[in-house]
Amino acid sequence: MRTKIIFSEKCLGYGHYHIEGPERVRKAAEILKSFGYEFLEPEPASEDDLLRVHDVDYVWGVRKGLVADGDTPAYDNIFEFARLSAGGAIQAAKVGGFSIMRPPGHHAGVNGAALGAYTRGFCYFNNIAIAVKYLNKPTLILDIDGHHGNGTQEIFLGNEKVTYISLHRHPNYPGTGIFHEGNCLNFPLPPDCGDEIHIATLDKALSSVDLERFEVVAVSAGFDTHTGDLASLGLTEKSYREIGKRIAKLGKHTFFVLEGGYQGENVGKDINALLETYESSI
Repeated sequence: MRTKIIFSEKCLGYGHYHIEGPERVRKAAEILKSFGYEFLEPEPASEDDLLRVHDVDYVWGVRKGLVADGDTPAYDNIFEFARLSAGGAIQAAKVGGFSIMRPPGHHAGVNGAALGAYTRGFCYFNNIAIAVKYLNKPTLILDIDGHHGNGTQEIFLGNEKVTYISLHRHPNYPGTGIFHEGNCLNFPLPPDCGDEIHIATLDKALSSVDLERFEVVAVSAGFDTHTGDLASLGLTEKSYREIGKRIAKLGKHTFFVLEGGYQGENVGKDINALLETYESSI
């Protein structure tokens, strides 16, 4: 059975002159439609969903447009856009789908910017954390974005139900994720390290945890690691296919949430490469 894509054109309605702009997701959606994926329209996350992860004052601040920084502006109606993106992650978690909604989420901590970062890195609510808390099951979070998910680490550090694994470029924004911390396992990689090093590191990361204890695998799927993208690790479709193969072999209920990836055509092709191999390997 093919993985369903969670998407709403409503998420294209803001940030037209920002690097995290609508075109990257618009183009990815077009490419995935051309590959024949079924698309589902998400519902917004409820306030209760948001408050499982974020402080009430922070949620109120996003609603009122009082929380902004240079990377993460207070766009008109950003609360509704962010709530819909979080809802996309919840729907992906329910059906084992792939949410390609925006804004992304893994830099958003309990109160916004996390672990000493000065910005929220394009993120308002932590979509994958909201979805993981919604399911409330033992979960392995695998973050393959080129930036460390400092918000996700902050939210789940010390949580006995969750293990967080991140493969990311270092040095890079936000400057965190250099060492393992408790249940948060970080694997920093040099710029443009290439497919072979990346795949070997993924194997090392997955072999370092007791996979039997998890019921769910939640993937923060960033594609800014593609050669020439914002956090390039020099990756090609080969890495994304190998990631899909390894996730399938875990044999768990799995869902995916888009984080970074700013070359829209590559993002669509890379998602297909990952899902195609994931589906054929189950």
